[in-house]
Amino acid sequence: MTEEQDLAWYLIYTKPRQERDARDNLVRQGFDAWLPLVRVVKRRGTRRVPVVEPMFPRYLFVQLDGSRQDWSPIRSTLGVSTLVRFGGRPAKVPEPLVAALQARADEQDICDLSQRQQPTRGDRVRVAHGAFAGYEAVFQARNGQERVLVLLEVAGKQSRVSLPADDIDPVQGE
Repeated sequence: MTEEQDLAWYLIYTKPRQERDARDNLVRQGFDAWLPLVRVVKRRGTRRVPVVEPMFPRYLFVQLDGSRQDWSPIRSTLGVSTLVRFGGRPAKVPEPLVAALQARADEQDICDLSQRQQPTRGDRVRVAHGAFAGYEAVFQARNGQERVLVLLEVAGKQSRVSLPADDIDPVQGE
């Protein structure tokens, strides 16, 4: 019973863009390390490319036994910069936070952040990217998996416009 009580999650600060290397090296040494990932869409010129990247750039979680485990190898692990500390003590990450993130992760540790409320017909939305950025529109419908149809007022005339779904945000407080 006491063994379980001493286990806690801690935060590792990694070297730039070496989160995966740090995780792999920690696991190879017998540590329980976890790197939550997210799927995002990045713009590459005019194209939108889906990529998987760390949810918290330069950070990963490691589960350690506070009283029985030798932590000294962590400092010299390739990819690791340091164990995050506050007031000289390693920073514990609340167990419910890690559990909530892990509950949203699939078998490849990719967390699903799609809890964003989807607009319904008649909702006011703001165009966040592209040629119409900053304009407000009225949501009409989804137009395929990655596109939406909005009613946009341009030059005093309402026009139906098809946009990438990621280019719109709900208008708050309306």
